[in-house]
Amino acid sequence: MEKATFGAGCFWGIEDKLGNIKGVKSTRVGYMGGKLKNPSYEEVCTGKTDHIEVVEITFNPKIVSYEKLLETFWKIHNPTTMNRQGFDIGSQYKSIIFYHTEEQKTIAEKSKKEAQKNFKNKIVTEIKKASIFCEAEEYHQKYLKKHKGVC
Repeated sequence: MEKATFGAGCFWGIEDKLGNIKGVKSTRVGYMGGKLKNPSYEEVCTGKTDHIEVVEITFNPKIVSYEKLLETFWKIHNPTTMNRQGFDIGSQYKSIIFYHTEEQKTIAEKSKKEAQKNFKNKIVTEIKKASIFCEAEEYHQKYLKKHKGVC
């Protein structure tokens, strides 16, 4: 099993879309990239912690490749808007790929260059080394599965 971590707006939506790919074994939503050890949702929403809402995916690379996950990542959000996805505005909603290995970094950079061909505006997605993952509160986990028809 391998891990992949992405930020692309509200973590509910990206968890739902990426979590339904065959070969994805589990997902957890949470926060990454900030300075607090264990931030709350309310703290992250202030924009003062530097955390980003992310989904951490555990996947079987024999069933689904990291490249395939990235393909879906580029399709499910607008990577050309800085700190914004639709009505979600703030630094916690930035488009970002956190890589867990140097191989993932290389694949992500190549994928970003390829994805740019599909967008008129410049992709602003950051690619950074994964840091400490802080799991979000339980009520955020699998939120859209628990609350059908919310979004």
